[in-house]
Amino acid sequence: MHSRSNDPFAERLDAATAEILGRVRSLSTSNPAVLIDGRSGAGKTSLAARVADAWPLAGRLQVVALDSLYPGWDGLAAGAERARELILVPHGRGLLGTWRRWDWDEGAEAESHAVDPALALLVEGCGVLTPASARLADLTVWVDGPAESRRYRALERDGDAFRSHWKMWAAQEEAHIRRDDPRSLADLVVDVP
Repeated sequence: MHSRSNDPFAERLDAATAEILGRVRSLSTSNPAVLIDGRSGAGKTSLAARVADAWPLAGRLQVVALDSLYPGWDGLAAGAERARELILVPHGRGLLGTWRRWDWDEGAEAESHAVDPALALLVEGCGVLTPASARLADLTVWVDGPAESRRYRALERDGDAFRSHWKMWAAQEEAHIRRDDPRSLADLVVDVP
């Protein structure tokens, strides 16, 4: 595991990873769809990386980050819908899914990517866990923590690129939480320090 002693955040992510891996092992499918949602800076991407590094099933795990799907800073809901429509629905039906990466520098769609329905899938990002997407998932996770800790981690990670968009993005997260209540849709809730 990635944990460093005396790092409560890393320890909580390590414990959550072990819990997710145990639940994945108990699923009766070889190609599960796992959704990890949560507020910005909560640790979704770090948790997804830990899960991917220790994936317990045979075959490759496909990981898709909603950061690659959001069509710009005001596109949280649109990115989540693109993930549902282009990735989760085809995967759940046993069909090849294709999606195009959002090029943040160009402000336009870029190259296409395929999602193999025979392989396991992990989709992470704020907005991914909705009533419609939860029905398409085998395991759902909500990650959250105190606002100041999350803000510090997010700005430490993304710096000035995110700083001027923090309030607008947080408002979209709040709208998602009010509309979809992702915490209540989660099979596992991970509260980080």
